[in-house]
Amino acid sequence: MRDLIKPVSEVLGPVLAKMGLADFDLESIIGPATDRSHGDLAIPCHQFSRILKKSPVAIAEEAAEKMNDQLKGIAKATSVAGFLNITAESRWLGDRLSELAEHPTYGVEKNTTRTVVVDYSSPNIAKEMHVGHLRSTVIGDSLVRILEFKGNTVIRENHVGDWGTPFGMLIERLEDLESEGIQPSDALSDLGIFYRDARSSFDSDEKFRERARKRVVALQSGDEATMARWKQLVDLSFSYFDEVYDMLGVLLTKDDVRGESYYDSLLPSVVERLDDSGLLSNNLGAEVMYPGDWVNREGNPLPLIIRKGDGGYNYATSDLACIIDRTERLGADDLIYVVGTEQKQHFQMVFAAARIAGFLHEKHTSTHVPFGLVLGSDGGKLKSRSGGAVRLLDLLKEAIQRASAAVINRNPDMDPLEIQSIAKSIGIGAVKYSDLKADRTKDYIFDWEKMLSFEGETGPYLQYAHARIRSILARSGDEASLEKPLNYTLPSNEEARLAREILAFPESVDIAASELAPHRICKHLHRISQAFGSFYEHCPVLMVDDSLRIERMSLCALTGDILQIGLELLGIDAPSRM
Repeated sequence: MRDLIKPVSEVLGPVLAKMGLADFDLESIIGPATDRSHGDLAIPCHQFSRILKKSPVAIAEEAAEKMNDQLKGIAKATSVAGFLNITAESRWLGDRLSELAEHPTYGVEKNTTRTVVVDYSSPNIAKEMHVGHLRSTVIGDSLVRILEFKGNTVIRENHVGDWGTPFGMLIERLEDLESEGIQPSDALSDLGIFYRDARSSFDSDEKFRERARKRVVALQSGDEATMARWKQLVDLSFSYFDEVYDMLGVLLTKDDVRGESYYDSLLPSVVERLDDSGLLSNNLGAEVMYPGDWVNREGNPLPLIIRKGDGGYNYATSDLACIIDRTERLGADDLIYVVGTEQKQHFQMVFAAARIAGFLHEKHTSTHVPFGLVLGSDGGKLKSRSGGAVRLLDLLKEAIQRASAAVINRNPDMDPLEIQSIAKSIGIGAVKYSDLKADRTKDYIFDWEKMLSFEGETGPYLQYAHARIRSILARSGDEASLEKPLNYTLPSNEEARLAREILAFPESVDIAASELAPHRICKHLHRISQAFGSFYEHCPVLMVDDSLRIERMSLCALTGDILQIGLELLGIDAPSRM
């Protein structure tokens, strides 16, 4: 509870000085209590034993006794096993809760005003989005929401693969199918089959392969008919992507797309700028940079290939063009790339090269946000029944179907349209929360039964806590009384516990923003929901006298608002009925 640290520090400093313990950085020695039953904050006194020649227990007891008179109305100090523990008093908690309730963003300060580009999702044209795209899309979308909530100007960039040699074979496949009377929209109705068939023809048919190579040349030279075919591929693919994005409820739109084609014309200038700075070397005919101490398996310096021996450009060239465009055209301060862990070294080398070349300056930050794999129950990569990659659209549809069955089971008389709406909120929310709740750097196991459960650390559990609160307030028939400012007395342990968790919400958002870690918010929303569950079980809301009834209704409303805001930061719906 960070708001408690300042008043405690103001009392603790003089007390320690009188005991012969001066010149300590108080904020560095005060931390959250490991065991919450002992208090909100804890100061380990073992570090003082050598100085004072006393036991940690004796030091903690003396400090607690000296502090309590000065902490009246704020907190109580106690000694437990050599730790000085601080527990906030209900009056102080109630005052802070009133302040938070009146704050326009519930205690979260919009105190960072940088321009941030977030690069995420990044599907490939004419290829299906699979479960691997889920993590980049969902994590990136949450980071965009969190960073915007903190006051930043956030630019979403969907860096799609829409250029390069594969498009020769894809365009030729489209030509062949249309000559057979198959319309492009039908040909691309199943992107997986379309791409596999194009690849099969390229690998097995020399004539097709030659046509594809010529088509690449025509594409790169801007041939009008070839460009028209390329645009068909792009537009039809985005119709599919938009269906996925709409179902996921993410913020990405067509305006956020920056395909590889957009940067293609910038690549020669990247080479020119690097060459003018004397940063390029020749390696077996290729133009390369050596941006750091990376080595290959033989122990030789590892080059970053800028232009290949045949004149073609590499991924690094495109990424450097992106950096130039984002810092110089968009005026970005911070560059964030939500890309799988396997690209870690690539981004380290690209960022290092950009700094050496002066494309990134001291004011800029560049961050690779890695994430682990989605695993099946066997511990291997999640696969479809056929053994291939799981189509993201199929996974999302199945989530909604499974959630629909759960809603019908709980509400058999509910209107079918409402069932459909709630099932989508629950199903998609369950998938998102399951993905976001774990440390993003870790792999996680995809488990339908666990993620759709209304118990435990799941999306439906949080959504149900919110829906229960809205139901209580609707049944009260007196929501207007909640509009006036309220002083919280928090007479029970359950109310005080819930207040503590609500007060810690802004800190969880700040940590999530600074660490680019949405799971910090997930974990905290779960703690709020657990605290509310205990409150609901032990503290009647509607069947008590008027003053306590209004206070508890207000506490419910505040909890519901915090849960709704937190879920929105994760990109998850907060239905009012389940």
